[in-house]
Amino acid sequence: MADILVAYYSRSGNTQSMAKVIADEIINCGLTCDLRDVKDVEIPELLSYKAMIVGSPAYYGLPAAEIIKFFDESVGLHGRLEGMVGSAFSSAGNIGGGAETTCLSILQMMMVHGMIVTGSARGGHYGPVSIGEPDEMAIKHCRNQARRVVDTVKIMMK
Repeated sequence: MADILVAYYSRSGNTQSMAKVIADEIINCGLTCDLRDVKDVEIPELLSYKAMIVGSPAYYGLPAAEIIKFFDESVGLHGRLEGMVGSAFSSAGNIGGGAETTCLSILQMMMVHGMIVTGSARGGHYGPVSIGEPDEMAIKHCRNQARRVVDTVKIMMK
C-alpha cells in the first residue's frame, strides 16, 4: 500500500486534474501515492495510509454527495484514523462559488476522525482551489500542498 491516498470526485475533470498534480508532486518528493476516484476506495484501506488528501468540486458550498458518502461510510473507523495527516482541495465554477467552504467541510470531517490537518499561510489557506480548469496559480498551490503533506508525513515517520 502507498504512503498517501489522493481521493477525489470529479464530474468535469477539473478536480481530477488537481488530484493528478498533487499525486505527481508526492511521487516527486519521494513518497508513494495512490490516486483514486473516491468511489474506488475501500474504507478499510484507509488504515494503511499515513495521509489522505481529498478533493471535491463545490456544490452549494459543500463537497459533492460522493465525498460526503465516503466520510459517512468511514464512521466505522472512528478513532482509528487519529494521527493520520489530512488535507483538502476543491474546484468551483466561479469566484465565491464555495470552494473554500468545501475544503473546510472536508477538513471538519477529517478533524472529527482526529486527523492532523495541514493548512497554508500563503494562498489556499484551507487547501488549493481552482475556478474552472486549474490555472498556473492553482497548480502551484496543489504542488505546495503536496509538499506540505509529504513534509508532515516524513516528520511523523521519524
